[in-house]
Amino acid sequence: MTKLREQIQEIIFETRTKAGKAFDVALIAVIILSVIIVILESIEPIKAEYGKLLYELEWFFTIIFLIEYFLRLYCFKSRLKYALSFYGIIDLLACLPSFISLFFPGAQSLIVIRSLRLLRIFRVFKLATYFDEAVVITNALKSARNKIFVFLFAIFIIVIISGTTMYLVEGPEGGFTSIPTGMYWAIVTLTTVGYGDIAPTTHLGKFLASLLMINGYAIIAVPTGIVTSEFTKNQMEKFSQNPCHNCGAKDHQKNAQFCRHCGDKL
Repeated sequence: MTKLREQIQEIIFETRTKAGKAFDVALIAVIILSVIIVILESIEPIKAEYGKLLYELEWFFTIIFLIEYFLRLYCFKSRLKYALSFYGIIDLLACLPSFISLFFPGAQSLIVIRSLRLLRIFRVFKLATYFDEAVVITNALKSARNKIFVFLFAIFIIVIISGTTMYLVEGPEGGFTSIPTGMYWAIVTLTTVGYGDIAPTTHLGKFLASLLMINGYAIIAVPTGIVTSEFTKNQMEKFSQNPCHNCGAKDHQKNAQFCRHCGDKL
């Protein structure tokens, strides 16, 4: 029994073996197909004609995921640890919607959560090596979080003031039936989305809207500048500012003992 468990564990969890990689690639293909089935089922003409087939395929994929989930549980000595892990919860959620739909019709649409299981692709194709670059971006965002918070707070104040002003200027007759509606319009205008479902009709309202639109272009660039500044700062901190005595180069790692350009001792 132990040998069987080891063999199953090697196939399911080891991506360095041919069998393990083939299993995970096949699993990803099944996940994609199952999500496509749910998407197709939401289109009424397709559902009307192929509803029965889609329903059967949906249960076919659910059974596959259920078997795979129990096999993963079987391979773990601490089954509760896996069941409560991120992937364990996602694997379970991939199976539940089909069974929930037996009691609550329409719940099968929640099966799209299976797409989260595509996160395994980072492990399968060894894309985890790119996590280092992701950490650099994450660190930049963490460093800039206070500035971003102040920026968002300022935007929130602008939205409240703009929404309230437009509510007073335009009123319910112009479609601004409440201050929250005015705030919604301010967000849409400030972000330059411009749905057009609500628009000012008075001259003063149009003037204020024009000012908000112009400010929107400037405001959008602010968070980008903040993050870029922190990103550059974090990158520069990795390098020593002490120049090489031979060639004068400064872009060395802090723990470097020799110049990366001329090879002279630092």
